[in-house]
Amino acid sequence: MRWRGRRQSDNIEDRRRMGRRGGTVQVGGLGIVAIVVIGYFLGVDMTPVLDELSRQQGGGTTQGTTKLTEADLQAGEFVSVTLADTEAVWGRIFRAELNRPYDPPTLVLFKGMTQSPCATASAATGPFYCPADRKIYLDTEFFVTLSRQLGAGGDFAAAYVVAHEVAHHVQDELGILGQANAARRQASQTDANAISVRIELQADCLSGIWAHQAESVLGTIEPGDLKEALNAARRIGDDTLQRNAGRQPMPHTFTHGSSDQRERWFARGYETGDVEECDTFNAARL
Repeated sequence: MRWRGRRQSDNIEDRRRMGRRGGTVQVGGLGIVAIVVIGYFLGVDMTPVLDELSRQQGGGTTQGTTKLTEADLQAGEFVSVTLADTEAVWGRIFRAELNRPYDPPTLVLFKGMTQSPCATASAATGPFYCPADRKIYLDTEFFVTLSRQLGAGGDFAAAYVVAHEVAHHVQDELGILGQANAARRQASQTDANAISVRIELQADCLSGIWAHQAESVLGTIEPGDLKEALNAARRIGDDTLQRNAGRQPMPHTFTHGSSDQRERWFARGYETGDVEECDTFNAARL
């Protein structure tokens, strides 16, 4: 992905220098990475678990100034450029196809832990979009987990993560996210999970549209980029994550979709470039 030296977004809120840091936690068995993965991708906030482990082992939470490394600075620049690209793509689509302006989200960069109106943002929650303040929360250390622990390396895999969260904001802008979440609150757990899957697969499809435009309009796609995104979509399917955590995949507990579904819907958005093709809520087959 061609991102170095390109325009950065003005919609970045960088909290990393005043990050809230937790104590060091040593975890046996599945390990802390497994806790993070299970929590984020299965829709469970594992922050209380990590906090309790930290307290048991003499750790604690401190608040103060955090020094940013060169890697931190580069990751911040990368996210800012990727966010700027999503602004260009969705601004163009909203004007040309939806006949309305696009109001982009703010992306909050943090290290360790920070607060949002939706939940405590931490390594245990992973990146997420909060409709209450229309902000995306991201600790770029997640990219390390994505690459080293989940096997989804490459800058375009990381860009896919950003594009997916921006896609939730697009859903919010279109009124889809609010309606879907209202339906989830009134549904049984199994039905609520099924609605969540449709939300997430639509976001994957919208991410594919971003990739389509990044290639055809922005010209930032390089050889191998699409493969990185498709691999990331497959690696973070609910069935793959449950299997890698030593569990038998249970479709009724899925909240993001299977590996096949996530890969297929991203590919659908990329291949068609058409928002109407991303209607997962009326799709007979996911």
